[in-house]
Amino acid sequence: MDFYLTALLQGLCFSGIALGIYISMKIFNIPDITTDGSYTLGGAVTGVLLLHNQPSYIILPAVMLAGATAGALTGIIHTKLKINALLAGILVMTALYSINLTLMGRSNLPLINTASVFTLLHLVSDPNQNTFWILLFFVAVVTLIIGYLLKTDFGIAMRATGNSETMIRALGVNTDRMKITGLAIANALTAVSGYLIAQFQGFADISMGIGIVIVGLGSVIIAEAFINWFRITSVWISLLLVLGGAVIFQFVLAFTLSIGIDATLLKLVTAVFVLLIVSLPRLSFNRSI
Repeated sequence: MDFYLTALLQGLCFSGIALGIYISMKIFNIPDITTDGSYTLGGAVTGVLLLHNQPSYIILPAVMLAGATAGALTGIIHTKLKINALLAGILVMTALYSINLTLMGRSNLPLINTASVFTLLHLVSDPNQNTFWILLFFVAVVTLIIGYLLKTDFGIAMRATGNSETMIRALGVNTDRMKITGLAIANALTAVSGYLIAQFQGFADISMGIGIVIVGLGSVIIAEAFINWFRITSVWISLLLVLGGAVIFQFVLAFTLSIGIDATLLKLVTAVFVLLIVSLPRLSFNRSI
């Protein structure tokens, strides 16, 4: 049962990545690999500021600003230098490795004895339940903000940029600015996941972001399956399904560990699971004549 409780809490921590991938890949159709670096950046900034005894109201804005800067840089490289979005993300992700290592000063920052957002607030006596309610409130606030943003004129212009860039440009919208802003928001959300997971697991590590984009991608693909199945058009329901996809993804990994699969094979299991959920809806079982 502990596996599944941890999976639920981690799923809530990873909700920022899921929402970030949803914005970059589903709204803008941009495969943003910056995620791997901005997630670690969020954890690194969190770890450094916590060790310097900075309060949460300073740490969280700093984390979001750092992630947004990384995303905006990818957007600028892509739109202004006309470099492929995938390559732009890889370039920024690679640069962030050195930046994160410089910020941390070493490869791992233990945060066991430092105060965190989960220890500063005591809503209930049980630590796990306390963490759950804090995360649930945090995720709810972030989701409401993103949902409201996507329903505004600015959000509609963002969605239109991904659906038909030529049309929205003809209406006078600066699509380059929309992409830069969208990637900044997406990576700010990703950095928030790094902020949460570093405090949840009690350390920040330089390798914590390796392959983390697959977590967000898997969450979005799970949500997309339900969206297509039920033909959902509501932005609010889509966001809730993305959050649900993040939790389901972690439950699958928890089930894998609970049945005795070696933890060293977890990345392989993750890759295979994402491959399955990507490929199964696309397979045709009708034989060609």
